[in-house]
Amino acid sequence: MTKRRSFLKKSVLGAAALSTASSFGFSILKKNVMEEQIIGHGDFKYKVVKDWAKMSVAHNPILNCHEMQMDSKGRLIMLGDHTDNNILVFDKSGKLLDYWGTRYPGGHGLTLHDEGGEDMLYIVDCGWFVDRTGKWSKQAGTVSKTTIDGRLLFNLPDPHTIGVYTKEQEYLPTETAIGPNGDVYVADGYGSDFILQFNHKGEFIRKWGGHDNSDKNYNLHNAHGVAVDYRDKQNPVLIVTSRSDKSFKFFTLDGKFIKTVELPGAYVCRPVLDDDNVYAGVCWSENKQGNRFNDSGFVTIMDGENKVVSNPGGDAPEYKNGKLQQMYQSEKAVFNHGHDVFVDEDKNLYVCQWNANRTAPIKLERV
Repeated sequence: MTKRRSFLKKSVLGAAALSTASSFGFSILKKNVMEEQIIGHGDFKYKVVKDWAKMSVAHNPILNCHEMQMDSKGRLIMLGDHTDNNILVFDKSGKLLDYWGTRYPGGHGLTLHDEGGEDMLYIVDCGWFVDRTGKWSKQAGTVSKTTIDGRLLFNLPDPHTIGVYTKEQEYLPTETAIGPNGDVYVADGYGSDFILQFNHKGEFIRKWGGHDNSDKNYNLHNAHGVAVDYRDKQNPVLIVTSRSDKSFKFFTLDGKFIKTVELPGAYVCRPVLDDDNVYAGVCWSENKQGNRFNDSGFVTIMDGENKVVSNPGGDAPEYKNGKLQQMYQSEKAVFNHGHDVFVDEDKNLYVCQWNANRTAPIKLERV
């Protein structure tokens, strides 16, 4: 009898434990399902992975994550503006592999270029930096060409020193792009809003843009980004950001205006091309209540016809009579000022953020 009672007691306790474990497991599963966040629209939907980067910001401090590229070894190279480590190097799992760079307090633009099988970096210091008192200050910007591990090869000339800018015109560059013949295009997005074209040796060729053109199509306002669009392989062109106008402007490689693509509601950063699509971080945006700036922004994606097809972190794009309507961020903010997007070979996205409480990039896994 005692053995029977002992058996029953153990059976009841075991069943209770199993029930509790099952209930607990279900709760965890339910919680994880609820916490899994899917954003985006149409064929461009993503799972948000905010803890992708496996690193300690106490050991490798971050101010702002500005831009990211992938080298020929498959390593993700991120540029920021903390001079303990301007460059952070990750593998795709988020493991921190390397870090370097102390000379770019305004580290802002990063372009990787394959030169005869060797990776080269073009690093833009925009001139804006956080000084020792914690306040934003500015100094002259620079564009540096380095090896993949940071050895300085040369700086592009400041346009003041070669007679291209007047004394009153500021030079605070934000981005570069490399043309098919090696020409370097510099977007002076925080300065005088010109696009400056240099050859591969760093010799000045021409500039265009600015604010005072008789043809207003050439005017740029916050020329934050520039990229070479190779989607028509026989006729590559430039895409230039005019962020305050919430638009991309298209030019020939020698600076002739082609067209404007308006992106109402989206203060876009640089265009990032992958296959037929153009991706861009949106640094500022509004929700439908008209609230802007705090925890704002999203990612916008255009197709081969330059039509917006998805806004991860934003509301679905809407066209009426062929015209894109005002775009809004989601009611529940996902991003803090999306500054750049990198697309890997699996079509996952890595989003660098500005003013994001010193956080590492967010990964968006394609679903």
